[in-house]
Amino acid sequence: MNQTHHLNKISAHTPFNKVEAAHQQSVLSFVQQHGDFYKRSLKKGHITGSAWIINPQYNHVLMLHHKKLDRWLQPGGHTEQDADVLATARREAQEETGILDLRTISDAIFDIDIHTIPGNKKEAEHLHYDIRYLFETALTTAPTVSDESNDVRWFTLEEIASSNDEASIARMILKTTHLRENKSSS
Repeated sequence: MNQTHHLNKISAHTPFNKVEAAHQQSVLSFVQQHGDFYKRSLKKGHITGSAWIINPQYNHVLMLHHKKLDRWLQPGGHTEQDADVLATARREAQEETGILDLRTISDAIFDIDIHTIPGNKKEAEHLHYDIRYLFETALTTAPTVSDESNDVRWFTLEEIASSNDEASIARMILKTTHLRENKSSS
């Protein structure tokens, strides 16, 4: 996947609010300025891919408790060989949850966020320009815990809202609630 493809996908995304609109513009600028936008070796930051995994009723989300960041987050991570961010989101979700049966709801971007990753022994502090995609799997699908997590489990939307104060998580919960309402009225 080339730089133009990603610029088109990012440009086509409709932000949920002003914060996400600002993230979208910053990500567009970042990708325009860096042909290697997806490479982890880019010290300023890099594009990452995440998966917001919901059940078919859109009332539960699969979250993992990240070891390094000590927070409940959606699965996601770094690209590897190429810049296919949707493939990255799927691969990371499968690796981090053990769930292989993930249905892509849409190949359109679900959410865009930028967040700071604290420095550690291997890397200096940097930014993740996170592109998030929406996936679905059955609530009866049992996840497994990877080496990167302390736990993986299903939360109701209300439970995750009370256990995570991240603005981007709250935004994705609201988006999911709107999707559920639109789905039930159809």
